[in-house]
Amino acid sequence: MKTIEEINEKIRQGDAVIVRADEMPELFEDDPKRTVREVDIVTTGTFGAMCSSGVFLNFGHSDPPIMMHRVWLNDVEAYTGIAAVDAYLGATQLNEDRGFEYGGGHVIEDLVSGKEINLRATSYGTDCYPRKKVETILTMDELNQAIMFNPRSCCQKYNAAINPTDTILHTYMGTLLPKRRNINFSGTGEISPLINDPEFETIGVGTKIFLCGAQGLIVGEGTQHSPKTGFSTIATKGDLKEMSPEFLSGATIPGYGVSLFVGIGIPIPILNEKIAEKTAIRNKDIKTEILDYGTPSREKPVIKEVTYEELFSGEVYIDDKKVRTSPLSSLKVSFEIMDRLKKWIQEGKFFLSNKIQALPKDTEFKSMNLKKLVPKIGEIMTKKVITANLEDSIEDVSSLLVKKEIDQIPIVNEENKLVGIVTSWDITKAIARHKKKLKEIMTKDVITSREDEYIDVVTRKLDKFKIGSTPVVDNENKLIGIITVTDIIRRGVRK
Repeated sequence: MKTIEEINEKIRQGDAVIVRADEMPELFEDDPKRTVREVDIVTTGTFGAMCSSGVFLNFGHSDPPIMMHRVWLNDVEAYTGIAAVDAYLGATQLNEDRGFEYGGGHVIEDLVSGKEINLRATSYGTDCYPRKKVETILTMDELNQAIMFNPRSCCQKYNAAINPTDTILHTYMGTLLPKRRNINFSGTGEISPLINDPEFETIGVGTKIFLCGAQGLIVGEGTQHSPKTGFSTIATKGDLKEMSPEFLSGATIPGYGVSLFVGIGIPIPILNEKIAEKTAIRNKDIKTEILDYGTPSREKPVIKEVTYEELFSGEVYIDDKKVRTSPLSSLKVSFEIMDRLKKWIQEGKFFLSNKIQALPKDTEFKSMNLKKLVPKIGEIMTKKVITANLEDSIEDVSSLLVKKEIDQIPIVNEENKLVGIVTSWDITKAIARHKKKLKEIMTKDVITSREDEYIDVVTRKLDKFKIGSTPVVDNENKLIGIITVTDIIRRGVRK
């Protein structure tokens, strides 16, 4: 048994033994008792996109003063409902003109890098704050305070993502190729901080950590903290002025949004054999699930359970087919974090701290309880669908479009399975190019929907692919309905 005070004294004397989390499994396996006796600290690390991040900023008062009602930094809006010249800039907030190209995470990186930032603010004006508008240029040095506060950091582990649909998906788990062609995953496995102390024996409120190149603190459990399911999180804070762009980076997630890559390292004091054993975990012992991200619902189907060892191998077999895996977190930077933290401790620049409050161990993430349910496609789709088959002539289909006053006709086979779709525009092109057969002009890769999908999901689909309708099929690809923009608009009018 050791105490944190005893380990801190060894740090002062220059005698503390520090190892990285990746080195601990072999040491513990060779001689558990000797390892507990001789190793004092295990350093852990992670570097990845942590969307629930941001900074509190104090700009100081202008003359005459202004009570900032709205404020923008490089045209990225920050939240101002705090005080006259305080604001909170969230990492995922978008630039008003540049969209996914630039956002809050990039502003934070630019501040840390010493770049000039354009500040623009407006107000309604009061007797004590008469100014209604201000615009200036500022740098980090001119801010009174710049405090990073991340409501959710350092998730214990993550689910992996795959896309079984026929179209590419842009998600917070990165770009997912269609037809199960890739698997994306996040987290650093056996070196991840919360994996090494899953029962929070040493990690808690007041624990000193490495945060983006500075010394920070854990200030509580993070949002969506769910230790019962193995997905614990922490809330963290630190001084942005002391941080380094080496361990903090604004990021664009293509087709999804912006974020901030955050580097966190937590030293785990080896106080007893139980803690030592936890830090000796290997990637083969850490299990997670590959989820179907083609299902846009909160409960995504599980495709397969895997270990982090499999994920880091670069490929996973699903139904006897090899699928490439890609990490979204950086192991290279995570190892640099562990080494930097180890160096700080060895040089006597970083001491351990006792937690002043334990993190909850029995909470579980709950989903939103919707009081007003969103309708599903099956409730509003047209069930009696006008269809054609491959043997029909282009002239017949053209006449049908005119007669029924519709813009598209699904093409089915003799089993009523969807094989394509033809629009009035396809007919126009066919006539101009002297085409004779439907299979020559129909769209074969049809964007389809399911009757249990919500209106919001299908509306997004119609907008994304710039189409006016989508056939509704069952699990055997049999046509059971069609949903159009008009159907959705009518539903909105009835509401």
